[in-house]
Amino acid sequence: MYFLWSVALALGLILGLPYWLYQMLRHGKYRQGLGERLGCVPDRLRVGSNLPVIWVHAVSVGEVIAVTGLIEQLRAHSGRRIVVSTTTDTGQKLARQKFGPENVFYFPVDLPFAVQPYLALLRPEMMVIAETEFWPNTLRAGKLAKAKIAVVNARISDKSLTGYIRFERLLSPVLNEIDLFLAQTAEDALRLKQIGAPEERIQVSGNLKFDAELPEPPEIAHTLKDQIAREGTGPVLVCGSTVEGEEPLLLGAYSNFLVAHPRSVMILAPRHPERFAEVAELLQRLSVAFIRRSLWNGESLAGKVLLLDSIGELTSLYGLADAAFVGGSLVARGGHNILEPARHGVPIIVGNHTENFRDIVGLFESRDAVRVVGPAELPLLLMHLFEKENEQERKGIGARAAETVRSQRGATARTLEALEHLLPARRGGASA
Repeated sequence: MYFLWSVALALGLILGLPYWLYQMLRHGKYRQGLGERLGCVPDRLRVGSNLPVIWVHAVSVGEVIAVTGLIEQLRAHSGRRIVVSTTTDTGQKLARQKFGPENVFYFPVDLPFAVQPYLALLRPEMMVIAETEFWPNTLRAGKLAKAKIAVVNARISDKSLTGYIRFERLLSPVLNEIDLFLAQTAEDALRLKQIGAPEERIQVSGNLKFDAELPEPPEIAHTLKDQIAREGTGPVLVCGSTVEGEEPLLLGAYSNFLVAHPRSVMILAPRHPERFAEVAELLQRLSVAFIRRSLWNGESLAGKVLLLDSIGELTSLYGLADAAFVGGSLVARGGHNILEPARHGVPIIVGNHTENFRDIVGLFESRDAVRVVGPAELPLLLMHLFEKENEQERKGIGARAAETVRSQRGATARTLEALEHLLPARRGGASA
């Protein structure tokens, strides 16, 4: 099975080479860390301590944020060196900022020649995988290297479940390499069992993303807050993590909103950096007054769109919002994480397509802490929430969102406890 997977993956990479080259040349994707992905261990990893190693894999920014508290606790209590791999460039950048470049690297492609050099150097006592990254060769090689393997914050989306069930017979031996599954919810635990994970290895520990702390605001957040207050600009609508097909719908709703609120401002943050130029062209075509964040020099934003063509600032800018829309949800993309605006106590709006975050959105709906609308209802909802007589309703949604986040904390402590039981005891004392 592993040989067939390796052959299939290698063929896929070869056949997809024109696509990868196009993405590298056109958008700069995959160029960073190419050598690391192919098994060339960076020298900075070799300069680390002599402590035993825990290897944590977090695909992108969301996963890095989710495991940050856990990594800090592991560093403090386990007596191990923690190294972190990521797949995306944005995740890599954030991880290096948080954990130091000497402890961070790009996840190798799931072929033995790329994975083995990292295992040979690091010799991890444990491999911790955030959410659901079931890479057969990596898991098998880790097991052969006598590492304990845990999947934390595990979730199985509706879309993933269908595919996993279809290949359950092939997936089952891969899942058997994993020593511990820590699921976000009871539903995720049930789904893990359905796709072949050993039931006795599954626990429910909660969602680590509820425990994530707000980052220190960047300078732009302070500058914008001061200018908005000084000029009396507002209301402020922050539309974050938008995807292709959503911006025209949001801009149409904002055009209607401007009639009643001519000094309002929309902060528009596309999900993927390679779309910044595309969205700027769309704004120009639609004759929308806008300023790119990268070119903004303090000009008035009243009645305009601020295109957030930067990375790592959206979380803090949600704090400026009078209402926030979280993207990937007006079109069929499964939605994105609503916890970032919720931590700020901001009223949240999402579209109907939130399958990837069904449990979180369902929880918020049950507590009247989010509004879910289709494209046709979005303009009407915005107008409704900002009518003077509905101010308390709008602020109440935000307050309940913040309280919902606070009520769900504790996953980090539960996850840490489970991992400590899995770690081998260190000489002279327990693993903790």
